[in-house]
Amino acid sequence: MKLSVKGKQIDVGDALRTHVETQLNDTVAKYFGDGLDASVTFSREAHLFCADIAVHAGRGIVLQSNASAVEPYPAFDAALTRLSGRLRRHKTKLKQHHHESAREVAESVVANAFVLRGDDHSHDEEVNDNPTVVAEMTTPIETLTVSEAVMRLDLGDLPALMFRNRANGGLNMIYRRPDGHIGWVDPAENIASAKKVG
Repeated sequence: MKLSVKGKQIDVGDALRTHVETQLNDTVAKYFGDGLDASVTFSREAHLFCADIAVHAGRGIVLQSNASAVEPYPAFDAALTRLSGRLRRHKTKLKQHHHESAREVAESVVANAFVLRGDDHSHDEEVNDNPTVVAEMTTPIETLTVSEAVMRLDLGDLPALMFRNRANGGLNMIYRRPDGHIGWVDPAENIASAKKVG
């Protein structure tokens, strides 16, 4: 596994780097073979150390987890425990997904994604209808079932995910609600189109 261990304004020593490599390799090896990319970033917020783990587990599957603690080792261990729990819950779906990943890439659409400057930076600027673009990139919109999309949302620890619904071909979105449940947006025209075809 190709692993990058970094610290943001923190010196990551050899002992911590070795601990991360050993523990992450052992955990990921239970679910995947070799050839994965992973990164672990340590940072500090006030008196807490934060550990962020990202594992690229295949086409379109990125597993993310993070945790905080008063020491870097427990922060990493807690983030790894969360990651392991997600992997365990979704192991069967991940196996099925690996078989379908080539088809999904062929069915995905590339869209432009923009990062816009938030309102907190706009008091000094003249107010206009066009927000300031901070970054521009492309992102795939993959064709998934709703359960596959929920799995991706959970594995990636994402706030929201847009996808093309395999059932009706329309654009859908799922998102994390403040109450902990997952919301699903399926426009009415998608449902009407699916009924006409069926």
